[in-house]
Amino acid sequence: MTLGEHRYALTATWQGNRGTGTSGYRDYSRDVTIEVEGKPVMLASADKPFRGDPERWNPEDMLIASLSECHLLSYLHACVGAGVVVVSYIDRASGVMREDGRGGGAFTEVLLRPEVVVADASMIEAAESAHKDAHRMCFIANSVNFPVRHEASVTSR
Repeated sequence: MTLGEHRYALTATWQGNRGTGTSGYRDYSRDVTIEVEGKPVMLASADKPFRGDPERWNPEDMLIASLSECHLLSYLHACVGAGVVVVSYIDRASGVMREDGRGGGAFTEVLLRPEVVVADASMIEAAESAHKDAHRMCFIANSVNFPVRHEASVTSR
């Protein structure tokens, strides 16, 4: 491994063979377990429109969650550097994926809506500016080929 290079590994196991494998589109479930050593097992599936289990995480959920959490963690780091004390952060993120009519598709955008509370009103301007730094630092946002937009609000307690 080179300096600054990080590797990640997981095991994804399909659990959807109902006895006839993939003999037909409706003949198997999309249930998957995702395991990372030392972490709880994640129950995953396809999204409901694609015959998945709506009670399990789907790839689209996980992509939005990755972008949201990466921004959150990058933002907290940027705020420390700017002398901003964050006391609360909640993001109501959403994304748009369009099917292409050929069996595929792509995300066209993700919108992050962080609601941040800082310790003092004098920190609001720097807290608002820190979102730009967080976006620049976010590894996940820098890895996707669609816009990741931000509609942040910052208030003080």
